[in-house]
Amino acid sequence: MELNTAKPRKMLRFVVLSLLFLLGLCHFSAGMNMMKSNFIVHMAKSQMPESFEDHTHWYDSSLRSVSGSAEMLYVYNNAVHGFAARLTAEEAESLQNQPGILSVLPEMKYELHTTRTPSFLGLDVSADYFPESNAMGDVIVGVLDTGVWPESKSFDDTGFGPIPASWKGECESGTNFTSKNCNRKLIGARYFAKGYESTLGPIDVSKESKSPRDDDGHGTHTSTTATGSVVQGASLLGYASGNARGMATHARVAVYKVCWVGGCFSSDILAALDKAIDDNVNVLSLSLGGGNSDYYRDSVAIGAFAAMEKGILVSCSAGNAGPSPYSLSNVAPWITTVGAGTLDRDFPAYVSLGNGKNFSGVSLYKGASSLSKMLPFVYAGNASNMTNGNLCMSGTLIPEEVKGKIVLCDRGINPRVQKGSVVKAAGGAGMVLANTAANGDELIADAHLIPATSVGQTTGEAIKNYLTSNPNPTATILFEGTKVGIKPSPVVAAFSSRGPNSITQEILKPDIIAPGVNILAGWTGAAGPTGLAEDDRRVEFNIISGTSMSCPHVSGLAALLKGAHPDWSPAAIRSALMTTAYTVYKKGGALQDVVTGKPSTPFDHGAGHVDPVAALNPGLVYDLKADDYLNFLCALNYTSIQINSVARRPFSCATNKKFRVADLNYPSFAVVFPEQMTASSGSGSSSIKHTRTLTNVGPAGTYKVNVIKPSNSVKVVVEPETLAFTRMNEQKSYTVTFTAPSMPSTENVYARIEWSDGKHVVSSPVAISWT
Repeated sequence: MELNTAKPRKMLRFVVLSLLFLLGLCHFSAGMNMMKSNFIVHMAKSQMPESFEDHTHWYDSSLRSVSGSAEMLYVYNNAVHGFAARLTAEEAESLQNQPGILSVLPEMKYELHTTRTPSFLGLDVSADYFPESNAMGDVIVGVLDTGVWPESKSFDDTGFGPIPASWKGECESGTNFTSKNCNRKLIGARYFAKGYESTLGPIDVSKESKSPRDDDGHGTHTSTTATGSVVQGASLLGYASGNARGMATHARVAVYKVCWVGGCFSSDILAALDKAIDDNVNVLSLSLGGGNSDYYRDSVAIGAFAAMEKGILVSCSAGNAGPSPYSLSNVAPWITTVGAGTLDRDFPAYVSLGNGKNFSGVSLYKGASSLSKMLPFVYAGNASNMTNGNLCMSGTLIPEEVKGKIVLCDRGINPRVQKGSVVKAAGGAGMVLANTAANGDELIADAHLIPATSVGQTTGEAIKNYLTSNPNPTATILFEGTKVGIKPSPVVAAFSSRGPNSITQEILKPDIIAPGVNILAGWTGAAGPTGLAEDDRRVEFNIISGTSMSCPHVSGLAALLKGAHPDWSPAAIRSALMTTAYTVYKKGGALQDVVTGKPSTPFDHGAGHVDPVAALNPGLVYDLKADDYLNFLCALNYTSIQINSVARRPFSCATNKKFRVADLNYPSFAVVFPEQMTASSGSGSSSIKHTRTLTNVGPAGTYKVNVIKPSNSVKVVVEPETLAFTRMNEQKSYTVTFTAPSMPSTENVYARIEWSDGKHVVSSPVAISWT
């Protein structure tokens, strides 16, 4: 009888393979545990053991208790209390359990939110309203971005006095940058790259400068928008020619380079905020953002809180994820969140078709190869073998199908200017760039490398109909230069991120909008206006768009208000900008949204479009102190540890007090009715009460309230209806009761609450919604 050994052998093979697989898993798991990444460690500084003489020694000891090899990237003293270090997941978890550790948060990557405006804002004819240059010379604006091109004429310090005695910053040296690059205008320059390098490796100095020098252009553009000196005869390739100037021409500027080719990392951003606070800046401008997190996990929000406590206004871009709802960045209530609107200036470039029809577009193209005759016209989707050929991505076009022709490309995925470069590389003679539904009819001008124009979705569809219906389509592009006086303006930009606020819906964001479309400002000498590697043109000024551009407008205007009112808090300055903003055009009609062509809402424009001349004398302001924000965190049911992470000190929510988000003294109202609240109300309606306090910053006066409410579906009652102020800094409180029917509304309701003494109008937007 022969034994059947096949089955035992198979079993043995299975066991061996299983053991090898498990060993492999263990090896993989161990490898995963050994992988290191950056973490930001928040410490309860007040809990430092007495055995340590200095908090840095305690931080180091805590780190050594979990890792003998980890090194600190940064030690934070102002923006947060703690440090950044590179750790394994296991080490981070172990550190979290150590005494005195509030939280251990993983590094986050942030992205940038990427002339005529002073005149558009009324600054050219209203200089007498603003403080003398010697007062403005004491105001310092700190800009966290890609660095600075110090040779820009916008940093000319002619006429500037000595650097303010309050300034404690430095001008750091590095690749292609020395302390001599700073002057009495550009008084500080630092760079922060430890988080970036520990994650992505050493900076390649052949591609970007390991120094404050700006090789990208974005940082120079934002810093000169905020504070640039007057430069005569400025333009981009002849477009938008005139005098270029920032919002606060006499303010000083300090740059903090935190963004590199691979992005902006939270450990570097926190280190820059830490230094900027210590350097004694008065305003901070951050045109960057990342994913939204709870405030105690958001590095920018935490650093901004520390800055606010030191009297520094922090202005941040709202993001470029519009027009989708809930798309905002930087929504903490102690941050001024800025959306984008258009100017009354345009750069028309018309598409003339073979059938005699003309369609308007925009372009900043300037070159010898301007089109002078009708050329064959082709849709990119029909000149490609790729499913995404319509997008004109690299390598997707068939040269034989586009050579010598104008090509219609659809917007999306790759940069707009890169599409023109792809058409050029394939032999095309020109490009028409058509918006899709994602961008509607919003037009953004670009300095293309090829004769090109951008058209809206509606125009794009009409042109495509011509291409499909005509056997031999032809076209040409006519460039018309610069046009001003465009109406209506401003309108809310399509890309500008929209509310509601995804973290705290009861806080209305954005706060305000400012010019952010086709903005002329200083540029780097290291890159062309498109930023493409193949663009060898060099310009002193560039025209670009984004909430990155609107943010420094507000930062500069905040500097103007700080110069005029040095004793005002960040909250008072923001209140002045918000309560004097406008939502109606001078000749009537509500502010429009470019996406819909209809009136925009507070979820689009916040309080409205900034009006700096009116903001200088607001009459009344809604002021806030640090503890008011901490009480707000109590209303969100934050734990003491979570509040400590933001406040950098122990803070306990009083057990005998009821905390409500509706009591935060914010200059706007976001009223949220829970559906179950309205549906379960026995009285057939439900009410929510908000409390506010106004501070008089003007002459004595009696203010009467007016509620502007297009819809009667929600009742709004303000008590009292009159507030009498007899002296400067006097405070008066009022309540607003919002009453809604038991059946939830399917649409949001918008209103405005205005207080006026006949000279001032203190206006607050109201957004009412159901969840």
